[in-house]
Amino acid sequence: MKRCWVSGLLILLVALPLAGLLSAEQGTPGPVSLHTPAPKLLFSELASSNSSSNSSASGASSSEPASREPTLAGAQSSEKSSAPTCSGVDQVFLWLAGGISNARIQRLAGSDFRLACHITPSCARALEKGGADPSLIRFLAGFDPSHKEASQKGAGQTKLAASAVQQKSAAASASSCKCVGPSAEIAALIHAKNFAAAEEKLHAQLESDPRNGLLLFVLGTVLRREDRLDESFDAFSDSAHVMPAFAETHGELSYNFYRSDDADNALAEARTALSIDPANADAYRFLGLAHYADGHYEAALNAYEKSLEREPDNPDVYFDMGITQRDKGDLRRAAIAYHHALNLRPDYWEAHSNLGVVLRDEGKLDEAAVEFRTALRLKPDEASVRSNLGNTLCDKEDFDKAIVEFKELYRQLPDWEGGHNCLARAYMSKRDYPSAIRELRVAIAQNPAGAAEYRVLGQALLLTGADEEAVEVLRKAVVLNPESALGHHYLGTALVNTQALAEAEKEFREAVRLQPNGQNHYSLAACLMALNRYDEALGELEIASRLDPQENLYRTRMQEAARMITNPK
Repeated sequence: MKRCWVSGLLILLVALPLAGLLSAEQGTPGPVSLHTPAPKLLFSELASSNSSSNSSASGASSSEPASREPTLAGAQSSEKSSAPTCSGVDQVFLWLAGGISNARIQRLAGSDFRLACHITPSCARALEKGGADPSLIRFLAGFDPSHKEASQKGAGQTKLAASAVQQKSAAASASSCKCVGPSAEIAALIHAKNFAAAEEKLHAQLESDPRNGLLLFVLGTVLRREDRLDESFDAFSDSAHVMPAFAETHGELSYNFYRSDDADNALAEARTALSIDPANADAYRFLGLAHYADGHYEAALNAYEKSLEREPDNPDVYFDMGITQRDKGDLRRAAIAYHHALNLRPDYWEAHSNLGVVLRDEGKLDEAAVEFRTALRLKPDEASVRSNLGNTLCDKEDFDKAIVEFKELYRQLPDWEGGHNCLARAYMSKRDYPSAIRELRVAIAQNPAGAAEYRVLGQALLLTGADEEAVEVLRKAVVLNPESALGHHYLGTALVNTQALAEAEKEFREAVRLQPNGQNHYSLAACLMALNRYDEALGELEIASRLDPQENLYRTRMQEAARMITNPK
């Protein structure tokens, strides 16, 4: 559900509010924000992506496990009591395949973890292909992290780890680790996001070992990443039955419940995970997501902070904090959280997209467009991001570029429902009223309750001389939103054009009541003059002139009304 709020998120999926023609009086939906599954995350989705009463962090956390940190040995004992029956290196590959972080795997293994075999350079490469980072490879090889070369960063770290492994294994008499086989293949496939092939191999393994809790756990994560939540629930439930004390399974169940909008069960499973391992960073993250889903933003932020205390370099947690801070109304802290996520993972397209949403909320349209373009470069086929970019360009009144983005969006995804309002604005600015009318009809078909869409369609019809149809459309607009001064104003204009002057007067008076500005008083005066009620018209023109003394037209019409009063024909 990473709402790209997407931007929703997400995750995460409607047009940005339109300025100008679609006025702020008509509450239009916000941008797509992402909140999608972790690697996590819905975009935007962007959730996409999004509100409720807050509870204090202290009150919401009173029932959580104590914040004590168990010793590694203590943590290991509870985890290993339910460990699946895999050889050591196979178990590591399956932990990687299940999306467990490298830092967490080191905790799961324990501080005294050693393999019965030696990690060779080829094995190190296989582990890297499965998602292991250099730190984990050194850990598995028994490499001393305080070695003087351990501070070297970047791509050379994996070579450093492999070199250390080679030196260690060359001097050792024990056998080399067999880093080949189904577990290694499954980890590599999942790391490459080839979920279908990974699922096929998992089912093949489960045929001969149906009660392997770790294989079931990995299957659950694969199915969840494919958005097959019901099947994922079944796999995780089976895994929990086999390995009831494996905290990761309860954490993933919590996340599945969160994705299914079941905050109560999400909280229960996260708390179960924390009761098994109070130092589990992911469990605190899932607890935060459950609190967020329940509208308890302060409690969610408190849980995220606890997760970061235990694993400070998790970009997904910062992403979740960004979503929560935005929904809480703190755009500044939301932007800070997304920047933290991007510092840790520069290619995190969902974070770029959601940062764009926040910047757009702040009115920083140029910066927002940069973030959306970066997200598109990383994820060219993500419709929610292109939609957000197109709508941001509309807000900038850069209509030519907005048209280009939406044409590309509809080429990629013809059934995409967003953006037609923006295109209508763009075509209206170019006085291409037939194209604007076409886009508005599509927007209304997709959103029959859209008062603003009906109103702007009525305006476009007036501009093409289709007055009778304009009256029909604008009547629907004021029924859908009777508090729209613009709706009543344009309906009055259409009624004047069709000579329904008495009805037009009622609409102009309603427009004046809702928004007593110079334009509405002037329009009412023009209607009254058409009805030969010059005294009343003169009064309205005097008000209009006082409200807008720079408007010469009002004074000219005042003089005309005065002449008609003194010299009636």
